[in-house]
Amino acid sequence: MGLGLILLILLLAFRKVTDVNDGESVPTMYVPGVYTSSVMMDGNSIDVQVTVDENHINSISLVNLDETMETMYPLVRPTLDELSEQILRKQSLNDITYSQNNQYTSMLLLAAVQNALEKASPS
Repeated sequence: MGLGLILLILLLAFRKVTDVNDGESVPTMYVPGVYTSSVMMDGNSIDVQVTVDENHINSISLVNLDETMETMYPLVRPTLDELSEQILRKQSLNDITYSQNNQYTSMLLLAAVQNALEKASPS
């Protein structure tokens, strides 16, 4: 009886501990790819492009922004540059700050980035 108890204790003490994640897939935040969302400004469309891998936002940029639109809306590019710097650093849209001078532009661009990230969601 005593020998059986000692063997049981040794068996439990020296058993192989397995990692719970072995063989299980780890959920990802995004489906890797390039996603685009459009923003309408006075009837004109501006495209925001977001590139992601499985767990990171890699880049945010404007695409198809012609000279006329950039002249009409000179704050769009610098505003997106400021926002994307924060988003890439934080890897989140939470707690993003912006100037009151370009609040409307910032809100539109953040909504476009959010829309693109929703397209990248695996669910």
